[in-house]
This record gives sequence, C-alpha cells and structure tokens, in this order.
Amino acid sequence: MERLMSYSQTCTGLSAQAFLRQARGAERFYWNHGEVIFAGFGVAAELMAWGKDRFQTIRQKAKELFRDSVVVGDEILAAPRLFGGFAFRDDFAPDNTWSVFTPAHFILPHYQLVQHDGKSWLTINAHIQPDDDPQEILPQLQAALQTRYEMLAAHTPLPNKNALHMSHMNYPMSYETWERIVTAATREIKTGPLEKVVLSRVCEIQFADRIDVDSALDDLNDRYPECYRFLFEPRPYHAFYGATPELLVKVNGRRVTTMGLAGSIRRGNSPEEDEGYAQQLLSDPKERHEHALVVKAIKERLGELTTELDVPEMPCIYRLSNIQHLYTPIEGQLKQEMGVLPLVETLHPTPALGGTPRHLAMEFIRQAEPVPRGWYAAPIGWIDYHLDGEFGVAIRSAVCQDRRVWLYAGGGIVADSIPQKEWDETALKFKPMLNALGIGETVHV
Repeated sequence: MERLMSYSQTCTGLSAQAFLRQARGAERFYWNHGEVIFAGFGVAAELMAWGKDRFQTIRQKAKELFRDSVVVGDEILAAPRLFGGFAFRDDFAPDNTWSVFTPAHFILPHYQLVQHDGKSWLTINAHIQPDDDPQEILPQLQAALQTRYEMLAAHTPLPNKNALHMSHMNYPMSYETWERIVTAATREIKTGPLEKVVLSRVCEIQFADRIDVDSALDDLNDRYPECYRFLFEPRPYHAFYGATPELLVKVNGRRVTTMGLAGSIRRGNSPEEDEGYAQQLLSDPKERHEHALVVKAIKERLGELTTELDVPEMPCIYRLSNIQHLYTPIEGQLKQEMGVLPLVETLHPTPALGGTPRHLAMEFIRQAEPVPRGWYAAPIGWIDYHLDGEFGVAIRSAVCQDRRVWLYAGGGIVADSIPQKEWDETALKFKPMLNALGIGETVHV
C-alpha cells in the first residue's frame, strides 16, 4: 500500500493570494484567520464519504492516509493538512449547484503554502511505494519543490480589476413564501416542542463573464480580517468560498475551543449610534433568548466529553463591518484526545444554524426550504496529520460555477420572530458576498 511523503522548506517572496492565482484552473484551497494562512492546490489525496457515518468514515480514511507517513521538515505548521468539509445534511444529494461536492469531501493538496508570523513554508505532498526508500525519494521531492518555488516566485499574476457585469438575478424563494414559512415556524414554536429553527434563502446571480474568485477573496480579506476566510475548489472553476465569523470547533490535543454566535443587529453610522445598537441587542429579549438556546445546546453536547468547560455567563458583542452579533467564547479540556472530527459531529448543526431540538428543527428545514442548502451552514475547515483541526460554520458564503453564483443567508426563528424583520436581516447577511462580487452598492436583496 502506498505511503504519504511530505517535504517542506522555508520560502520568501510569496503571498498566499499570488500562490492561488498561479494555480487558476486547478483544484485550490484556502484558510485564513489572520494568525495563520493556509493555501494549497493540486490533489495528492482525496477523501469522500456518504451517509450517516460520514464523519467516522472521513476520520478513518484520514487516519489511514497519515499512518506511516514520512514528514520531512522542522515546522509543524507546514506538515500535511487535509482541507474540506461536509454538507449540511447526511442525505445531501449533489444537484446542478453542488454537482462536484459530496456529503463529506477532503483533499490533501499536492502543493501547500503556510504563512505565520512573517514566515512562509512551501510543502509538497506525494505518495511513495511501500518498498521505496524515503532517503532516495527525498532529492526528487526537493527538486520538484524548488522548481515549483522558482515558477511561483518568477511571475505574480495581477488581480483582475475588470468589473463583473450582472446579466440575471433570481430568488428561488419569494417574500410571500418566506412570510408563510416563518409564520408556520413561529406557530409551531408557540404550540409544540420546537424552540427555534434557522431558515435560509438563496440568491442566484448570472454574470456575463467568469467569476473571479481571487478578487472576491481579496475583498473578503480586506473587509473581514476577523473572520475565517475560506475557499474549497474541488474542481476547477467550481468553488465554495466565504468569510464566516463563526467557529464551530478547534481541537489541539485535549484543548477544545468553540463559540456561541446568535443574535444580530446592524452597525451604526457613528460610534455613538453603533454603541446604541449594541446595547439594544444586549437588552433585546428575543435576541438574548435565541443566543441562550445556542449556548445551552453547546454546553450540553460538550459536557460529557470534557473535564472542564469555561462558559461566560453574559454574551459580549462581536462586531463585523456591516453587522454585530451576540457572542459567547467557550473553551474546555477534553477527557481524552480524540481529534477534531468527533467534536464536529457532536456540534453540527448548532442551534445557531439548525435549531433546537435538533431533530425537529432539521425536519422542519427539510420540509420548508424550497432549495437544498448543500454545504451552506455546514462545517468547513482542515485536519492535520495528528487528526486535530479547525472548522468554521460555512455562512456568509457562496458557491460559484463559471459565470453563475449562488449566495446563501439565514436567520434564527423563535416564537416572537417577525417575518419582515427576519427577511431584512438575511438581506444584511447577503452584503459581504455581494460586496465581494462588486455589486453590493447596486443590488438590493
């Protein structure tokens, strides 16, 4: 059976954005939360899974991939890393929008760039035969990586400054439909065991030319440096990307980090107005109740897996450029090391993206939403060769296919939710992706 071999070296003069632009027309991957930037292209290994056991299947496949691997390099950040994610539902079936995505899909890039604290490392991942001597293979990998580095350093593609020209826009869900399903949800919450459900809608846009994902990522990097910016492009020109404020879970050894993020209000035009909105959010019973449901569910789900869990009693404000949220940071110590995927399975979906009770909310979403979510509101992130990793929740996101793009936005519905207010909130959440496409000032959703 083949083994994985990975070799990394320090490099200078490369940016992650230029690295990705060089790889246009290839499979590409990107993860940036400010402190560390990961970028990759090409396919050294690809893992997929279907059905209810998809999380365990990916974990087992990743374990087998990294077992007996040969990792050469003195920087742990540059070690091999799988990029990918999961669909919102176990029974996800690829349609025209998500045709190259599966319910669980991860790729180990052939080439990988890591940037941290002003330093950069370039990595090549490849397979070797069981009887190959790694010391004999190493010079081949070193030569291949040096050649690739020289190609990358010699030419930096310029960003595409051409404006996109929109040719068509479509809303699969009308306001009348939205009003009907939100009203149905509030009625069910008032009379039954359902406490909260998160409903989403889609905006489909067609452009005259191919969408420049690189320019969109540049815009998201500029506007949302506090968010998790991501790109998963499993096939050329069919990409899922976004800037999510929400961490699902991060695991490093026995340390686990997550957050409760629910409850939203717009930003103000002045510091005084902004603070006024923040105080309004903090004192809004509906928003506080929605947030409390999320935090309560996370505490319950992590309680049996941890020896300690630090959860502040009061939420604070999490400010983005166009919106602010109620936010509760949560950290804990796991009873034992288990890697990140069991935690991803335990937490997804939180009430911030599904609802509570979980099974009732998921069934309501399945019946009510006219367009499947695909990978929207699902886990997206990376897994390292220790099976630790970091996953965000794929909101403030879009999937594009050549000249077409689908944008997604959602809102939490509780007993006293008002359809028009929730519709307006989703319009606010479309803004990051509309701005990234260069049409945020001209399009109203």
